[in-house]
Amino acid sequence: MTRSEIAELRYAVGQLRQCVSALRSHYGEANSVRRLENDLERLVIDADEFENTPPPAAPGKQQQTIYVPDSKSDEAAWMGAQDEGLGFHSKPRTK
Repeated sequence: MTRSEIAELRYAVGQLRQCVSALRSHYGEANSVRRLENDLERLVIDADEFENTPPPAAPGKQQQTIYVPDSKSDEAAWMGAQDEGLGFHSKPRTK
């Protein structure tokens, strides 16, 4: 995360804190208010982790591509298997 994104996150968390405080003053110790306060604390902890964690490896690094051949597979491996969702599971499979 960039510094501006972290600052934006902190601002949003601050606004959320104000909203939860308003809910607490209106609803008191309601279970839903306490859950929101717990969620807010978790957001603060996660924002701190983002700020203190180094960025991940370079995004330009590509993953290894796995090629799947188009050749016909061994039909014997599928004999007796259910063809669920294809509409003919009650018919015997023919070669």
